[in-house]
Amino acid sequence: MRDIITVPLTSEESLIIASDNSGAIGMKAADLVQVSYETVAYYSFRVAAMECIAAGGLPFSVVVHNFCGDNAWGNIVKGIKIGLAELNLEDVSITGSTESNFSLQQSALGLVVLGKKAITINSEKSFSNELMFAVIGSPLVGNEVMDQRDQVVPLSIFGEVAKLDDIMVWPVGSKGILHEFNQMFTDKKFTEDMLDTNLDVLKSSGPATCFIIAFEKYQEEALKKMAAAYYHFIKIARR
Repeated sequence: MRDIITVPLTSEESLIIASDNSGAIGMKAADLVQVSYETVAYYSFRVAAMECIAAGGLPFSVVVHNFCGDNAWGNIVKGIKIGLAELNLEDVSITGSTESNFSLQQSALGLVVLGKKAITINSEKSFSNELMFAVIGSPLVGNEVMDQRDQVVPLSIFGEVAKLDDIMVWPVGSKGILHEFNQMFTDKKFTEDMLDTNLDVLKSSGPATCFIIAFEKYQEEALKKMAAAYYHFIKIARR
């Protein structure tokens, strides 16, 4: 199951609700990962936006829950706008609230992305032995995201891949690649030894630094070209 909620709006479209949060990441002295609030917001937006788009939604609004302090708001909005620009998204409203009555010892941020999906859009695939798989990007977490940012798949690539027809896109979160495979196809059980790849399938992918694609053979060369060095093929042991 995807990490989203789908709410029918009309006979033609549904509302897609996706969210993300982060804690102890920011500019406060007690934060475990020290990065700017622009960066915190960018990666939190990245996760929620990828989940929304992967489910077939077109984002139209972002809601922010800011526990980093009043002074952080401007940089939070700036980080979100960087992500929107990478996805070529315009006319997306940003709203939210800041906890200003009390000051927390560590930074915390919650973010919700709202999108609309046409009923006719199908973002799912059924598992078959003819399907091919790859991971775009590498699983990274914590300070690795900053130190190895050249391995974080750009949002622009994700956006282009997600637009392709006849493809299934699935962001990888904190529970890793193997966990996400078992969410993609709930009627099939995958184990670590079934996924042959050069990536660690158990490692956290933090703020969705990579994503899984399920595709048809005829799409392989085009996907390799789009993803370039971020492309990691996965061979599935058939059982």
